[in-house]
Amino acid sequence: MKSEAIGVVVIGRNEGVRLERCLKSVLGRVAGVVYVDSGSTDNSVSMARGMNIEVVELDMSVPFTAARARNEGFERLLTKLPEIRYVQFVDGDCEVVPGWIEKAEAFLNSRPDVAAVCGRRRERFPENSAYNLLCDIEWDTPTGEAKSCGGDALMRADALSAAGGYRPDLIAGEEPELCVRLRAAGWKVWRLGEEMTLHDAAMTRFGQWWKRTQRSGHAYAEGAYLHGAPPERHGVADSRRIWLWGLFIPLAILLAVIVAGWPGLLLAAIYPLQVVRLAIKGDRSTRENWLYAFFLVLGKFPELQGQLKFHLNRLSAGKTTLIEYK
Repeated sequence: MKSEAIGVVVIGRNEGVRLERCLKSVLGRVAGVVYVDSGSTDNSVSMARGMNIEVVELDMSVPFTAARARNEGFERLLTKLPEIRYVQFVDGDCEVVPGWIEKAEAFLNSRPDVAAVCGRRRERFPENSAYNLLCDIEWDTPTGEAKSCGGDALMRADALSAAGGYRPDLIAGEEPELCVRLRAAGWKVWRLGEEMTLHDAAMTRFGQWWKRTQRSGHAYAEGAYLHGAPPERHGVADSRRIWLWGLFIPLAILLAVIVAGWPGLLLAAIYPLQVVRLAIKGDRSTRENWLYAFFLVLGKFPELQGQLKFHLNRLSAGKTTLIEYK
C-alpha cells in the first residue's frame, strides 16, 4: 500500500548493490524518494536516475557531513512534494523492511506529540565478523519513549522544519543532537519494537571498528559541548566515562608503577574485572555478552582519541574532518 503522506530521503556514497536494495525497498510505497549522493565514484547516481529517482549531487567543495546530506535531501523533497507530512530518512547501506513504513505512519498518526519514531535496525550479516555482530547488539535498545533516534527514522516534516533540520557541521552524532532540540521544543521521540531496517556494516577489520568507535567519542564530546548544561547534560556522562577509563586510570597505573615498581601493574586488573562485571550483567548469549563487554571496555581508548580530536580542533580553530570507517 502506497502512502501519499510520506517522502523518503536516502543518503549514500559508493554503496553499490546496497543502495540498489535500499531504493527498491521504498519505491512504490511512498509519495516520492530523493537520493542524496556525496561524491560517489561508482554507478550510484546513474543507477538511481535509472530508477526514476530524484538525485541531489552534493557540492563536494563544501565539507560533507551526513547531516548536510539529509538537510539537502529534505529541502529537495519539500520542493518536490510540499504536501507531505512525514519524511523517512534511511542510510544507503540499509534496506527498509516490509511493513515498517505503514506501522510507523500509523503510530505518528495516533501520537500527535511524537516528532520522530524509529524501530529495530538489524545487521544483515552479523555472522560475518565480530564487528558486524557488535553493531547488531548496539542497536538492540529499549523500546518506548527515547532520548534519541538513529539515522533511520520517520519524522514529522513540520517538526523537522521548525527545528531547523540537522546541524550540518556535525561530523557525527547529528541525530541525538537534533532530538535534543526537538525534545526541548516539547516533542517526544519514540522507539518501537517493530523491525525497521537491515544494515550492511561490512566491517571485517579491527581498524574499521576502531575508526567507528573513535567517531562515537567525537560525537559524545561535541554533544557535551553543545548541550552539556543542565538539565539536558547531553553526552556528559559518556564523556566522563571515556576520560576515566581511557586516560585517568592508565595515568593512575603509571603513577603506581613509578611509586611501587612493577607490583603497581596489579592496578591494571581493573580492566579485566570491568569486562567480567559487564559480561555478567549482559542479557544475551554468553558469547555475545563477553564479546560486547570486552569491546565496550577496549572502546574507551579510540573514544578518547575522538574526544581529543574534537577538543584540539575546537581550541585551535582547526578544520573538522570526517572519521570514516568504510
